[in-house]
Amino acid sequence: MSIKVKIPTPLRKLSSGSSEVSVTATSVAECVEVLEAQYPGFKERLCDESGDLRRFINVYVNGEDVRFLNGLATALKAGDEISIVPAVAGGAFSSL
Repeated sequence: MSIKVKIPTPLRKLSSGSSEVSVTATSVAECVEVLEAQYPGFKERLCDESGDLRRFINVYVNGEDVRFLNGLATALKAGDEISIVPAVAGGAFSSL
């Protein structure tokens, strides 16, 4: 079953510059493993040492945050779309 994965700009160097790739997977965890097999380095950027998603990485399946679904065990079906979104922080307060 083909799943579309949207790759954020900071990770595109791993996907040979592609902003979107297709994988075959039945869960988010399997998707991470397939990404790692096809594009080495993905797993270490998405998951911590215990295998959980890193705090600053958000993963959405069809617009739903997997942390509010079943995490990495979230099931996938043909046509699903996964978005990987690194958290953005920083900046400065300005009192213009």
